Amino acid sequence: MNFQPIPHLLWVGVSCVWLPSPLQGTETWGYVTVRDGAHMFWWLYYADSPSAEYRDLPLVMWLQGGPGGSGTGFGNFAEIGPLDGDLKPRDTTWVQSASVLFVDNPVGTGFSYTDEEDAYATNVSTVALDMLVLLKNFFNSLEEFESIPFYIFSESYGGKMASAISLELTKAIAQGSIKCNFAGVALGDSWISPLDSVMTWGPYLYTTSLLDDPGLAEVTDVAQQVKDAVGSGHFLKATELWSLAESVVEKNTNNVNFYNILTQDTDEKVTARSGEDFISLQFRRHVNRLHKQSLSELMNGPIRKKLGVIPQNVTWGGQSEGVFRNMAGDFMRPVIDLVDQLLSAGVNVTVYNGQLDLIVDTMGQELWVNMLKWEGLSYFNKMRWTPLDDPSSPGVTGAFYKNYKNFSFYWILKAGHMIPSDQGPMALRMLQMITQQTS
Repeated sequence: MNFQPIPHLLWVGVSCVWLPSPLQGTETWGYVTVRDGAHMFWWLYYADSPSAEYRDLPLVMWLQGGPGGSGTGFGNFAEIGPLDGDLKPRDTTWVQSASVLFVDNPVGTGFSYTDEEDAYATNVSTVALDMLVLLKNFFNSLEEFESIPFYIFSESYGGKMASAISLELTKAIAQGSIKCNFAGVALGDSWISPLDSVMTWGPYLYTTSLLDDPGLAEVTDVAQQVKDAVGSGHFLKATELWSLAESVVEKNTNNVNFYNILTQDTDEKVTARSGEDFISLQFRRHVNRLHKQSLSELMNGPIRKKLGVIPQNVTWGGQSEGVFRNMAGDFMRPVIDLVDQLLSAGVNVTVYNGQLDLIVDTMGQELWVNMLKWEGLSYFNKMRWTPLDDPSSPGVTGAFYKNYKNFSFYWILKAGHMIPSDQGPMALRMLQMITQQTS
């Protein structure tokens, strides 16, 4: 492990790059070999608050989506880390309210890497077991965090993985194989029930005037094909049809942005290349956007040199398509049952979603939530939601939320898929509420 004070002065060739930070804390990082040939990279920022010691603040692990999106890269520099992509201080960094652990997960993501092709994970069960190895190593190495409330926050496909990880972690704690104070999981715009997302694309786009009647019919038809494939257990075929469904949506909406319906993907339009399979197409559509050239240059340049532990043959993001490809057969499988098991086990579960997200639209999230067998669901559904002011615009509603027993739901307004990027102050306020902070 490497401990570094921040800000950090980094020499790159003959030039000097200053990596500033608004928070005079510490950070550490390292690798854990989670299986033979499978090496996972993690990066921790200690909480640095003017009003509390890091030992008095929670620990949050952030899991990116994709699968294949890098938390140490995109989540860190584009969403919640202390610095943005231009290495300027972020006012809404989560590090002011929690210690933040970024993990490049599954293996092969970001700076994580595999030695052999067969070392990639192919399902969320393997992903969860890999993470348990990492977490056991983490808490054994940094024993001061064993008693600190530990939360898992996630985004997109990261939520699907977070559900499986949280359940395995809960079992491991009960068995005594991991010592940590697991306090809850938050599922942000999460791919918990892929079919419910796909089936609501048409109605959502139609009611927001982004589809006409013929377009709605076309989207509905291809969504039904996805449903049939999932229903028959042909999950790889369902993933292929999901790709087709996105193409049909793009054609009928003049390239609506799946991550924010108020924008178009004109600058990043991804069309199929000659001879390209659907997995490569979907990887370019959904993971490449997390690996913009500027971020790639930052991670493979100054950040790589700063970290000093990245193997010479490892490139940040170099194995991400392998991650996505190997998970393709698991992509459309739902994990609603895992959320149910978490609730039954008494784990605090939060669902939060951006109002303007399409790929994981709120309509679809509400559908799978209503499929839960959790005993508190009927009471939760009868509750009225509570409005929350936008911290950056007092008097203006920034979100609504409901909470009953160990389940919460946050509806984040004016946000797309990447809520911390779109509504940073509101996302930070949500973090503080979920972790039961008062400021």
